[in-house]
Amino acid sequence: MRKVFGRRRREESPAVAEEVEQAEEVEETPTRESGPWDSEEQYSERERVDLGGMRLPVDPGFEVQLNLAGDQIVGAVVLFNESALQVHAFAAPKRSGIWDEVRGELAEGVKSAGGTTEEREGPFGIELAAQVPADGGAPQPVRYLGVDGPRWFLRAVISGRAAVDAEIAATLEGVVRDIVVVRGDEPMAPKEAIELRLPPEARSAMEQQEAGGDVPDLNPFERGPEIAEIR
Repeated sequence: MRKVFGRRRREESPAVAEEVEQAEEVEETPTRESGPWDSEEQYSERERVDLGGMRLPVDPGFEVQLNLAGDQIVGAVVLFNESALQVHAFAAPKRSGIWDEVRGELAEGVKSAGGTTEEREGPFGIELAAQVPADGGAPQPVRYLGVDGPRWFLRAVISGRAAVDAEIAATLEGVVRDIVVVRGDEPMAPKEAIELRLPPEARSAMEQQEAGGDVPDLNPFERGPEIAEIR
């Protein structure tokens, strides 16, 4: 987002200049016609798992796992129909996106590992279609998606059948489209992971299990796979 006027007019008081600048910024903010959504925006109601920094859509047939960095939850994985959708939310600068930069880093990382990448136009703009080396097997197709939001960046990775099957991919793309990112107001460095947390019911069940209570195993959250993690 670029300011139209960078200097204050001499005849304007500081208060008036600030109001003008704020009005210009609001006018230049693009209208979002589809998600992923910011928590301050209006978005459609549907069933979502509340992970704190992210509200993740869930449908019948989905299995959800969590990505961990030490004890910190930094991402989630949706497993569906022999496919995986991995999503991470990061802080981003207020006035510029980071997907162009991150996309270059991902391409370099895949290339260094012996894989290949190609930029393509996808449902969320430019995405990265990659062939990623697999242990003891042929390279596997992977799609890297990126969405720049208000002070946040969402990265999604589609692998498995959905990387080549458009029908399955549409289901997982729908998940990305209905994610709600909760950035918060605290200062964060660009590319710093927005921390997630277990939903209240899952935390309660785990606490009861740790206390030795007889609780059914209803928690589907496990450590998920890591795919070309970029810091």
